[in-house]
Amino acid sequence: MTAFGERLSGALEEHGALCVGIDPHAALLADWGLPASAAGVREFGLRVVDAARGRVGVVKPQVAFFERYGSAGFAALEEVQAAARDAGLIVIADAKRGDIGSTMDGYAAAWLEPGAPLEADAVTVSPYLGPGSLRGAIAGAARAGKGVFVLAATSNPEAYGLQSAEVTAVDARRGQTVADWVASGVGWANRSAADAGTLGHVGLVVGATVDRGELGLADESLRGAPILAPGFGAQGVALGDLRSVFGAHAGQVIASASRSVLTAGPDGIVGAIDAHRRELAEAEEETRG
Repeated sequence: MTAFGERLSGALEEHGALCVGIDPHAALLADWGLPASAAGVREFGLRVVDAARGRVGVVKPQVAFFERYGSAGFAALEEVQAAARDAGLIVIADAKRGDIGSTMDGYAAAWLEPGAPLEADAVTVSPYLGPGSLRGAIAGAARAGKGVFVLAATSNPEAYGLQSAEVTAVDARRGQTVADWVASGVGWANRSAADAGTLGHVGLVVGATVDRGELGLADESLRGAPILAPGFGAQGVALGDLRSVFGAHAGQVIASASRSVLTAGPDGIVGAIDAHRRELAEAEEETRG
């Protein structure tokens, strides 16, 4: 079994950092000429998968836009995720699940257990019941060759007050922020990979729009962690600025773009993906030059 970090590294090396979001919200469905229904999100998702195939290494379905249609929506998501994985894409299910004990283990089994109907390669998880609440999910992901992406420094402005707050927990350093406490609290799982110079299976969600210094997110806390970075494209950060934003951690970044790709429509999505890839590649060439 190949570890998640190794598979992700291979995908990023072959296809670049771009991750295409699969976000079939109502306005986009209408723009694409699709119904606001489970059948509509299924068709939307499969079209995005077809456009992404061979062009990027990672896709990220937004679970909420499928879940809103109930069991039929989940059935559509199952089909979209299976098609993406069959196409050789790494699937990060953006579900943001979080709980304690057996309930969290149940979420992990639903999204990460091999053969599960909703099987993905990784899932986003919330640490706000304490980073320790994720230990079972992190361990289970490792056993299955899967990954988790923990919300640490998200791109939405409403999160700043919480994530920049000082932690008073007994295991926190003096003056440590919530963002850094979360990142360091799950970083133990990546230590062996980091020491070997590779990516681990526990990623962090770190927005491209956030100031990591203001959030107190230390470089050491990012060691070995794949970084899922929203905030590119429609949220305002140019893909060409990836290296200047993330510096020494640029090689760990999965650059998520959704609206800036999807608003090109079914006839323009392939061109939009290719344009995004060129922007990343040209910036990388300029850096090397």
